[in-house]
Amino acid sequence: MLARPAAQVEDVIEPQWSVVDPHHHLWNRGGECYDLAAFEAEAAAGHPVRASLYVECQNHYLEQGPEAHRCVGETRWLVQELERAGALGAPTVCRGLIARADLALGGHLQAVLEQHLQAGAHWVKGWRFCAAWDPSPAIRSHYPSAPDMFERDPTAHGLDAAARTGLALDLWVYFHQLPAVARWLRRQPDALIVLDHCGGPIGLGAHAGRRDEVLAEWTQGLRQLAGLPRVHLKFGGLAMPLAGFGWHRWPEAPNSQALADAWRPYFDIALDMFGPGRMMFESNFPVDRSGCSQITLWNAFKRLCSPLSIDERRQLLGGTASDVYRLH
Repeated sequence: MLARPAAQVEDVIEPQWSVVDPHHHLWNRGGECYDLAAFEAEAAAGHPVRASLYVECQNHYLEQGPEAHRCVGETRWLVQELERAGALGAPTVCRGLIARADLALGGHLQAVLEQHLQAGAHWVKGWRFCAAWDPSPAIRSHYPSAPDMFERDPTAHGLDAAARTGLALDLWVYFHQLPAVARWLRRQPDALIVLDHCGGPIGLGAHAGRRDEVLAEWTQGLRQLAGLPRVHLKFGGLAMPLAGFGWHRWPEAPNSQALADAWRPYFDIALDMFGPGRMMFESNFPVDRSGCSQITLWNAFKRLCSPLSIDERRQLLGGTASDVYRLH
């Protein structure tokens, strides 16, 4: 994991406002252990988190069986962790998980989804398909993908299988893939979709130093998806190195006002397109932890939505996530 700059010490802004975090991971990799206890401790020390969702990250896969089915091990592992916490009398704010759904499996995906549901029961709140692809060698992908992923027949059949479950489908793609995603989704307008990490604006590799150009292309692609009423947007992921702000290299992490100022152009554009009822804030911790602390992150989000009405702020800080992932 990347070394983190020294964290800013800030008071929690408006602690009376609780939040729902619909996107965080847990892992023990690269010398960093970020387990359920670590997430709980960080949440308890900052903004009151009333619910959260674990998002798949290729964790605790099965070591045997068909390759496509090994991801079910991650669901089994998390359910055991959550049930163990409950049995010990320490119910966690984590209300479930978004499980991996490799739509490239096509018609074979149905069996994998059924195994996730059998293993996770009510804990499974949605699916995630990671198809982020960029030709630059500086942009690494931990999931198999290709430039024509959304033109392939198996992927279309996989979308059908995920949509039939009635659960939301998270998509992780980069900004230049958004037009292809829009064309792909028009064939299945009933699918409930959530774009992860603001739709993937990049500031590394061939995209470094092109922030205005990337913003313009991202805006055009996002507008096409905003025209599909079942598509939602997670606003977050901009503190990770991929976004190109370079905060992980600063001697001291930026404060929440600096974060809000940097993210304001993205937020205003997205809010104008999707509205509070189709947007939700996400932490993406521990990935975004390389750029800021939990307190600073949610302070920045609260600064961004401070001009809005109480109901609009409530949607962004948790209402939309609760509706989409059925967390009520």
